[in-house]
Amino acid sequence: MTTAAFPLLPPDASGATGSPGSAGAGATTTAAGAPGRPRWERPALAGLLIATAVLLLWDLGASGYANSFYSAAVQAGSESWKAFFFGSSDAGNSITVDKPPAALWPMMLSVRLFGLGSWQVLVPQALMGVATTGVLYAAVRRQFGPGAALLSGAAFALTPVAALMFRFNNPDALLTLLMTVTVYCVLRALDGAHTRWLVWAGVAVGLGFLTKTLQAFVILPPLALLYALCAPTRLRRRLGQLLAAGAAMVLAGGWWVAVVELWPAGSRPYIGGSQTNSFLELTLGYNGLGRINGDETGSVGGGGRAGGGGGGWGETGVDRLFSGAIGGQISWLLPAALVLLVAGLVVTWRARRAADSLEGMARAAFLAWGGSLLITALVFSSMQGIFHEYYTVALAPFVAALIGMGTAVLWEERGSRTASLTLSGVVALTAVWSYVLLGRATGYLPWLRWTVLAAGLLAAAALPFAARAGRPLRRAVALLGVAAALAGPLAYCMTTVASAHTGSIVTAGPAVAGGRGGPGGMRFAPGGERARGGLGGAPPAGGAPQGGPGGPGRPAPGAQGGMQGGPGGAGTQGGPAGAGFARGAGGQGGPGGLLGGTRVTAEAAAALRTGAGSYTWAAAAIGSQNAAGYQLASGEPVMAIGGFNGSDPSPTLEKFRAYVKAGKIHWFIAQGGSATGAETGAGAGAAAGGRGGPSGATGTAIATWVEATFKATMVGGATFYDLTAPVSATP
Repeated sequence: MTTAAFPLLPPDASGATGSPGSAGAGATTTAAGAPGRPRWERPALAGLLIATAVLLLWDLGASGYANSFYSAAVQAGSESWKAFFFGSSDAGNSITVDKPPAALWPMMLSVRLFGLGSWQVLVPQALMGVATTGVLYAAVRRQFGPGAALLSGAAFALTPVAALMFRFNNPDALLTLLMTVTVYCVLRALDGAHTRWLVWAGVAVGLGFLTKTLQAFVILPPLALLYALCAPTRLRRRLGQLLAAGAAMVLAGGWWVAVVELWPAGSRPYIGGSQTNSFLELTLGYNGLGRINGDETGSVGGGGRAGGGGGGWGETGVDRLFSGAIGGQISWLLPAALVLLVAGLVVTWRARRAADSLEGMARAAFLAWGGSLLITALVFSSMQGIFHEYYTVALAPFVAALIGMGTAVLWEERGSRTASLTLSGVVALTAVWSYVLLGRATGYLPWLRWTVLAAGLLAAAALPFAARAGRPLRRAVALLGVAAALAGPLAYCMTTVASAHTGSIVTAGPAVAGGRGGPGGMRFAPGGERARGGLGGAPPAGGAPQGGPGGPGRPAPGAQGGMQGGPGGAGTQGGPAGAGFARGAGGQGGPGGLLGGTRVTAEAAAALRTGAGSYTWAAAAIGSQNAAGYQLASGEPVMAIGGFNGSDPSPTLEKFRAYVKAGKIHWFIAQGGSATGAETGAGAGAAAGGRGGPSGATGTAIATWVEATFKATMVGGATFYDLTAPVSATP
């Protein structure tokens, strides 16, 4: 490999990289004669970012409030600065969401500025997707040129799970952006041993912790080791820089934790997801080690144990990311990325240390992105606790970076028979794997899988010969190979964009046998309803479009529609890995996911608003998703008893009775037709096989007391108990 052929020259004053031979005929030059940006680069970058924005913003409001669990917290934070700081589920500050609040803050600010609505909640996530594409482009371009950067950006934007999560309001969107920024900053720090960039990397990780706790730390080991071994400065300085970055990380992520832990528990909301009202317990348990070993107190059940033996969240093992519905989320280019990682390291391995040479910085980039990919994939593959398909969005920037970088390296080395055959094999492997993935969705665009296979194999066969041919033929073959590699993910992305997604568990692309996916990411259950038609394929029997104020199949903001029975209705749906998962009245998954918010009638919303100013909470309901639907529909605070799973011991029966006696709660909204029905939050936990405990008992005790003490009234098809009118004189 030579620098004349491989565009690894340092940037000039304008930030450009590349050699005269690689800049292209349209390149400009600086006053010193160094190559500048090629004339096509800025329009191409603008086109990439605009196309990404269009993909992520197109018909964004079709998903309504998406995950109503987080949308309700956004609504609360837009009305109460205390709820803003803590990430409370309601403006009355009864309980927080089960994550730190950093991902909620941009949405809360958006709603404060522009009012509550679907777009106001979801647009910040879409802009994060555009920002992630831009950061990824900048990172790859520094060592590998604009062509590689464009390919990486396109591969990322067309990753199906990325198209899903940057149109959704879960914390994973911000986490993915911050992890990409972290790798970018580490690479900038390596290029000259800059303390400032390493400190910024620590800040990004700290903010990632405030987004999704310990997942932000997963990529730390390979990045810290890379800097400790390869930064071009003496060892003592390297270690000092790492300590400075660690201090920045602790400050960026620890200030909020310190305030929460020091704040008197009686004057702040309960920490949702914990069993002891402690954020540290939440971080280390339910959201931490419990995700790895499956021991998640208060959860809906763990996954497979050591040895990969199934479980509620699917089989563990090295093939997890390629299997079932998960494969269609992230693995389209994953085999290619792994091969290109090895190829890139082989080509650049001669460099003694990362910043000693241009090739050394290229090797450092492969180690940074590849190490982040491998350790994240290892963690995901071994998680025995809660694991959802959409978690894999964290892998998307790592995969995309390796695709662009590895392709650039092999393309520049195409004169070598080994390099050209390797690149040819990568194209063929990607085409075959795309054929397999497209075949998993029955009846989904059957012509596409054969087209992708034929085009990919043709490009693979032609690549070794095209490498020595003229420029027009080389470009034609290269474009054919890229098109074949990206056609499958593009189709999945378009299906994802064409479908509404609501609920807590969503997947990209069409329905896949054995998965939770469907057009729009939903899974069809008997009697379930389908959000909207996707690209190709047909829903299983029983899936019918649903109408609503937003149009056919569209959930209206505040009325989370979809696969739900409506207030007071009953229903079940396959939960983790098909396990029976009972759900409460109207608390069923909307289109695109399980555990969606309750559908609320206009009559019920009006009842909550009546006299709401006289109460801290207009109502209380078991489980955050049930409470969220009523809160979003009425705009009034609704207490979520038991938090997300209905399993947190908050509030206790004694505290709830004190609230009622003080006149702080107007209504109690029952589930399943009665306060103690089988589909209350506690009952749902028992059905799911893993909640229960004192927390589930708390919700049951409250529901039992309410049913025995207050009179039931049907309001808009739901059972309301007026907590200001006891049956007896003394409640």
